[in-house]
Amino acid sequence: MGITLKTARTNKKMRQIDAAKALGVSVYTIQNYEPGKTYPDVHMLKKIEKLYGFPYSEIIFLPKYYT
Repeated sequence: MGITLKTARTNKKMRQIDAAKALGVSVYTIQNYEPGKTYPDVHMLKKIEKLYGFPYSEIIFLPKYYT
């Protein structure tokens, strides 16, 4: 079973701006990660795992053609 970044964020009742501040990135970066326009590097993945409480292996990164 997996979870998308958007679902993980909304499960934590966070807005994109809240996630961006917590991760130390811009809202634009979050807006690109969620639909799969860009992907986080390993360092950022560790932050995302900690923030959302899901291991990387359970996070679904949507391919660009789903957006």
